[in-house]
Amino acid sequence: MSIRGKESQIDNIEFNVLDIGRSKRFYGEVFGWTFVDYGPAYTEFTDGRLTGGFTTGEDVRPGGPLVILYSDDLEQAAHRITGAGGRISRDVFSFPGGRRFHFIDPDGYELAVWSADEQ
Repeated sequence: MSIRGKESQIDNIEFNVLDIGRSKRFYGEVFGWTFVDYGPAYTEFTDGRLTGGFTTGEDVRPGGPLVILYSDDLEQAAHRITGAGGRISRDVFSFPGGRRFHFIDPDGYELAVWSADEQ
């Protein structure tokens, strides 16, 4: 966590993973995240706005809070996810303000991707 966030805003998200390299490949390929390694058991990621980390220091605990990512093109995001080894767990659905879908990453975490488009 290299930059301190503002009071009461999400500052960091940490994933306990089995394989840091696999997680870096997945999120780098699908979302273009970048990484800084801090030893063999921790790497920091950034999406250009938010930072977080992957660690092998604790057991993998799938679940937890739903992390929601944004994409201008949901179909393309879903294609990249499945192409990188993720799986769609809830197909695209509409809600007031946009559409979204859920997916499972290689370690079993469920995340979502939303878009403001109304297709």
